[in-house]
Amino acid sequence: MAEDPQRNFRSAYYEKVGFRGVEEKKSLEILLKDNPLDVEKLITFCQRFPLPSMYRIHVWKVLLGILPPHSDSHTLVCRYRAEQYEDVRGALITMRFVNEATHLTLLHLRMFQLENQVLPRCSELSTDDVDEDFLAIGHAMEELVDDPVDCYWLVKNFVSQFHHKFGDSIPHLPKSLEHFLSQEDNGLLTQLRTSGCLATLPYSLWFERCFAGCLPDTSLQRVWDKVISGSCKILVFVAMEILLTYKIMLMGMKPEAVANFLYNMPQENTDAIVTKAIDLWHKYCGTPMHSV
Repeated sequence: MAEDPQRNFRSAYYEKVGFRGVEEKKSLEILLKDNPLDVEKLITFCQRFPLPSMYRIHVWKVLLGILPPHSDSHTLVCRYRAEQYEDVRGALITMRFVNEATHLTLLHLRMFQLENQVLPRCSELSTDDVDEDFLAIGHAMEELVDDPVDCYWLVKNFVSQFHHKFGDSIPHLPKSLEHFLSQEDNGLLTQLRTSGCLATLPYSLWFERCFAGCLPDTSLQRVWDKVISGSCKILVFVAMEILLTYKIMLMGMKPEAVANFLYNMPQENTDAIVTKAIDLWHKYCGTPMHSV
């Protein structure tokens, strides 16, 4: 699709007068009318723009493979997903791994384990570190999605896709954080390193739980838009912007205090933090230019 100069002018005008997203919402609605859906264009849209709340869950389901590109199959696929959910849940109840009172997040963890053939013995029902990551992401997803069937499929495919696509990259994200922080504020990096604070940063919270349990829902879903559409590097820039935002406070703390503060960071300015992080991400990693 060729670039539309009139559209570009309108987009610039809307952004200038404070109505950023008006044209983007219209573009997304056009994309969602395609049958089959063009998944690559949806990915590019998510990388370039914030998803409108009213379409977010639907787009996530397409990008995570829960719904197929062919829109006329969505009703049938949704029914199959619901039937599979009830089958797995029923099997766990029969095996007495869960019951009707089991918390939804724990139920979804056991369902995920059963489907991936890693369900522990009944006498070993304890959570290890990996399970805690799933529980954190699952709890956050539960806050974003009302329907338990949708919630399960979203957290299941989110976790599976994240580890499949980025499993090899996750251990290197702390070094990426150091690299980009050295370019933005080398003095802060030096201070964190010499004080011993760098080693105490909550890397697992940031890079393995994708900020679940750290950011409130409104901020977290904007970060997950980028992760679901194919970027784990956004996590580095969110972490970096947190450090830059609280620089003065952090530079006066000891390592234990830094870790405690970041694990329980204030929730007031997180939307601004995510906005600045996305700007930094585009600055260093570029902006996809596929036309939408």
